[in-house]
Amino acid sequence: MDPVFGNIIMAICFIVGSGLIILEAFMPGFGVAGIFGLVLEVSALVLTGNLYGPTWALIATFCVLALIGIAVFISYRSAMKGRLSKSPLILKDTAVVPSEEKQAEMPWIHRDGIVATPLRPAGFIEIDGTRLNASTTGDFLDKGAQVTVTGIQGDHLIVAPRA
Repeated sequence: MDPVFGNIIMAICFIVGSGLIILEAFMPGFGVAGIFGLVLEVSALVLTGNLYGPTWALIATFCVLALIGIAVFISYRSAMKGRLSKSPLILKDTAVVPSEEKQAEMPWIHRDGIVATPLRPAGFIEIDGTRLNASTTGDFLDKGAQVTVTGIQGDHLIVAPRA
């Protein structure tokens, strides 16, 4: 392979892969951008090893890992204190359904509530001003729908539309 062409391809893989990994850090879950970013980064590292040898490939690996670490740090800091913390992706002021021991103190069964976020089938409901994790048995419910708690499963309430 021509070294100039190899360098161009390596640089493009590195830059685009890094951009996709940084983009994935700001998106929930692990999806297409993260997978393609990792594939492009590994491709850039393999090209580096083929063109310049294992020493430079190792140096490039440390640079890629440092870049990923910086992206994770920046996204974490943004999620805690920055612009991302004001995003609806970051959930705040939510209560988790209490353990079985605490359920006797705070019974939610047969209580009525209002859907706070669309339940598709999971989301949040509000009972007496408290946001709680909830899910339906498969029905999709829009925000504002009236629901009744029918059970508790793990860390969330099971709800059904109010009859």
